[in-house]
Amino acid sequence: MTPEEFRTMLQATLEDHRLSKGERQALKDVIRDAALDDQVRGVLRHELFELARHEVADPQSRGILDWLEETNKLLLPPTGDGNEAFANAYFSPGEHCTQQILGLLNRARASADLCVFTITDDRICEAIRSAHRRGVALRLISDNDKALDLGSDIEQLRALGISVRLDQTPDHMHHKFAVFDRALILTGSFNWTRSAADNNQENLVVSNDRRLLQAFLQEFERLWERL
Repeated sequence: MTPEEFRTMLQATLEDHRLSKGERQALKDVIRDAALDDQVRGVLRHELFELARHEVADPQSRGILDWLEETNKLLLPPTGDGNEAFANAYFSPGEHCTQQILGLLNRARASADLCVFTITDDRICEAIRSAHRRGVALRLISDNDKALDLGSDIEQLRALGISVRLDQTPDHMHHKFAVFDRALILTGSFNWTRSAADNNQENLVVSNDRRLLQAFLQEFERLWERL
């Protein structure tokens, strides 16, 4: 989606100075399917405020929009590109954990190393497929027993050409963590399933802490080589 296409869509929604439920859903779907990186999102956000400024005649009100744009930037989720360390926690039931997984997969630029017990949530599977289509280097470690479960997406992902390695021991590869662009770690009890989002008491932590990243990267490489 180009800024021009986005501007055209926004102009259509701006005609009556309100965003209807249908317009909101349409924009949400387009933005989700476009798998935008952070740079493009920044350009599109700027387009949004420029359209609003064009509609506002009062210079004082335009100043308020400038204030809104700048303060809004401070509330954006951290990307791991800066020097400031962070760690955020999310919990289920609810969509918070799933949305973090989807967001990190959609924002991945170069690599994503996934080490998860099971994947049965089709939304997550589609985000992995989308990352693969964008050229993100994906590696997936999972459990051999769970890969055979009804609804498991592991073999589908392997069939696409994604590098998959399975634990072949009588025990379980029970990890649930992922490293994105070697800059962000996601870990916690949350299984990548619908039931974890809809029913279970689960947690996820997202962080750019370098010590945690190094520890999880080392564990991933150890398992990858062993399997």
